[in-house]
Amino acid sequence: MSDIGHIKIALTTNSLTDVDADFASARQMVFYDVSYDSAEFLDAVQFGPGKAAGGKGPGGGAGCSGPGTEEAGDLTDQKIGALAGCAVLFTRRLSDFAAVRVRDAKVFPVKMETPREVGAVIEQLQAMMNRNPPLWLRKALGYGVRNNAFLVEKEA
Repeated sequence: MSDIGHIKIALTTNSLTDVDADFASARQMVFYDVSYDSAEFLDAVQFGPGKAAGGKGPGGGAGCSGPGTEEAGDLTDQKIGALAGCAVLFTRRLSDFAAVRVRDAKVFPVKMETPREVGAVIEQLQAMMNRNPPLWLRKALGYGVRNNAFLVEKEA
């Protein structure tokens, strides 16, 4: 989990500018660290045929390279692995099987009806964060997480 008030999100994309791809057919995922008033691009990961040389994703990111990923492996496993550390996944479509796998990875999947620009998705997420966030977003933001640094011991 990220710092309280920050969440790492993943967005499925074929264009790198819009959330325009289904989870299964997405050629790329982009990752952002989003807080209440800022968003920082973290990485882009490319999947499947046409992977950039040296196992690097677009923009020189680490991509999903690693042992066994160069072979024709299960793309779903690669995509689930790439979600490590993410709290939310924004995608166009997601099969029930993939949704269960994403949820088991402790990532909240959000399916979108129409393609939207990455910036617009982030702005809408920040608006939700700044108002009354739904329960799934509060959990992702770290609300209610016990912080031992601020606990006061009870006198016996």
